[in-house]
Amino acid sequence: MQVLDWQLIIKENGSVVWQTAYRLLGNNTDSADCFQDTFISALEVARRQHVRNITALLIRLATARAIDRLRQRNRQIHRRADLDDLDAVPCSNPGPVQQTQAKELIVQLRNALGCLPPQEAKVFCLRYLSDMSYRQIAKELCISTSVAGVLLHRARTKLRKFLGVT
Repeated sequence: MQVLDWQLIIKENGSVVWQTAYRLLGNNTDSADCFQDTFISALEVARRQHVRNITALLIRLATARAIDRLRQRNRQIHRRADLDDLDAVPCSNPGPVQQTQAKELIVQLRNALGCLPPQEAKVFCLRYLSDMSYRQIAKELCISTSVAGVLLHRARTKLRKFLGVT
């Protein structure tokens, strides 16, 4: 059994887990829950198997947990009409119209990500939010590089349809 110093792991990787969750979820409450879920899941994985790259594992788990929360949020939105309050999008001196448009786009993107199949959503998030290469994504998800490319293409195509972008 592998012995890991979890205090050190949290100290060294906490910010990247938080950033990964927050980029997807956009609010502190959901991000905090995702943060906790990520480290609990990592602990469970480490108990079952040897972990070669704890940072990559944490990023993958944070992405998966955040996508799960987005799906949960989508289900709740469909059950009730009111939308959750979202934080402002950081941008240099945006006007009120630009801020509103950016918020609407973020809401639409989050909803659309929650509608994608899990593998496609993971590949999209790892590529564009974690800035991983196709090769890194393939290695992280235990798929071939070409499958990563296909999944990313499918995700982008579906997101364009969801968002009405041509």
